[in-house]
Amino acid sequence: MYSVRILRRAIKDIADLPKGYARMVGEHIDSLLENPRPPGAKKLWGTTDYSLGEGVYRIPYEIDDGARIVTIYRVKHRREAYR
Repeated sequence: MYSVRILRRAIKDIADLPKGYARMVGEHIDSLLENPRPPGAKKLWGTTDYSLGEGVYRIPYEIDDGARIVTIYRVKHRREAYR
């Protein structure tokens, strides 16, 4: 089982989401405890990071398999997520 670390900026992003999306994003983040590479997670090109989508929002994160930690960086709309 992995532990999930959510950076302060990601917490602020989640707080700014519409309630329905915030709940679904929270469920996706909780699912990363058991499986940090779920179906639908995409490895970002040129990095070791992954991204998980929920509707029009993206959750970029990094996996440290040695320490068994998943770090959530941001939660952004898809048009802003990869800038």
